[in-house]
Amino acid sequence: MSDVPVELLPHLRRARDVADRNYAAALDLAALAAAAGVSKYHFLRCFAAEYGETPMQYVTRRRIERASDLLRATNLTVTEVCGLVGYSSLGSFSQRFTELVGMTPSEYQRTQAGLRIPGCFVFMLGLKSAIPEKPGDGGVAYRRTESPAEEES
Repeated sequence: MSDVPVELLPHLRRARDVADRNYAAALDLAALAAAAGVSKYHFLRCFAAEYGETPMQYVTRRRIERASDLLRATNLTVTEVCGLVGYSSLGSFSQRFTELVGMTPSEYQRTQAGLRIPGCFVFMLGLKSAIPEKPGDGGVAYRRTESPAEEES
């Protein structure tokens, strides 16, 4: 059990949820600490004590997990996946991916056999609705929840 005060746990979970939902956005320590409602240094210490990794290590791992899903399930290029998961540098993305997965993104994509969703569907339907969050989540959802006309009103 960690030494994190129990009353802080819901705040840490809220910040982790923000990181999970917005992994592709430009997240930094200050933004996540603000979501938790505590100072960034206190947040950093408590998050690392509770989850065993720093907030930015968590965001990086989350981005690479999502990139793995995209590389496995779609026919998107490595460069497209890099941008979709929040990296602006292909070199940084490839380095982190290789560190965490054990092979380059291109090698990983080549080793994954199976049906691939065309990239145009991913962009047309939206990233979140087209690709399952985790392997085994079931089929791929090709249906939009709102029509473009409903979004404008």
